[in-house]
Amino acid sequence: MSAGRAVGLLLGVAADAAFGDPRRGHPVAAFGRAAQAVERVLYRDGRAAGAVHAAVLVGGAVGIGALVQRPARRGPVTEAALTAATTWAVLGGSSLGDEGAAMARVLDAGDVAAARDRLGHLCGRDPRSLDGPGLARATVESVAENTSDAVVAPLLCGAVAGIPGMFGYRAANTLDAMVGNRSLRYREFGWAAARLDDLLNLVPSRAAAALTALGAPVVGGSAPGAWRAWRRDAAAHPSPNAGQVEAAFAGALQIRLGGRIVYGSITEQRPILGDGRTADAGDVTRGVELSRVVGAAAAVLAAGLALLAGRRR
Repeated sequence: MSAGRAVGLLLGVAADAAFGDPRRGHPVAAFGRAAQAVERVLYRDGRAAGAVHAAVLVGGAVGIGALVQRPARRGPVTEAALTAATTWAVLGGSSLGDEGAAMARVLDAGDVAAARDRLGHLCGRDPRSLDGPGLARATVESVAENTSDAVVAPLLCGAVAGIPGMFGYRAANTLDAMVGNRSLRYREFGWAAARLDDLLNLVPSRAAAALTALGAPVVGGSAPGAWRAWRRDAAAHPSPNAGQVEAAFAGALQIRLGGRIVYGSITEQRPILGDGRTADAGDVTRGVELSRVVGAAAAVLAAGLALLAGRRR
């Protein structure tokens, strides 16, 4: 059965690369609407209510995934088809690369205003105070973090836990994006969603950092630089996971990431990751290329893990 899972993961990655996100009826959008509806019923300004909210939605997603996977028992072809469709739906590698490449083009053209308008497609930072190098830095950081969150993590979850694992991970990650921020409304209510997302990404983020170091030479980057920045700088980042892959990207591309970040009314001074030069449009392009290399390597790794898991059954 896991041979079908392995093939399905690879086919899903290929579908994401070829077609991008599904244009209609995207399950993540449907989940977001469901999450908002459940929030209207369950919202209270406290961690207990947030934990119930997360448990209902993530547990429900896992249950739906189990139902979707049930027909896979018919054989490896069915399992491969169902896994491929799910992988295509949950991955965000193609859209991430497209947005990063579009940002690189407008930055290369010197159109800072257009770049500020585009930044919202990648992250929730306030772009108004960012100049060209600041926008390039924010883009590379977002590409790095989302390579882990939207590509490596769902693939590894699919390898070890099949379709329910991919559904559950994507639900948790989407919830974190929706309510896991530290705004006044979600500071307590979103705590459980944020901590669950942190837990699920502990291993994938470190796998993404390692794959970044291994793939750095493919884009003309520095593998030793990636290893060094990852091991030295990642722990200083306020996120237990984002800092892993951001530091590895900084070292691989030989640039500096981190510094002042503004999210709405919240301003953070994050530690400097890497010890290279200031990022520019060319680094955004190389960052997108590195993201694609890491995604391809993660697909091979996930397929191998699925085969290995099948042999141990």
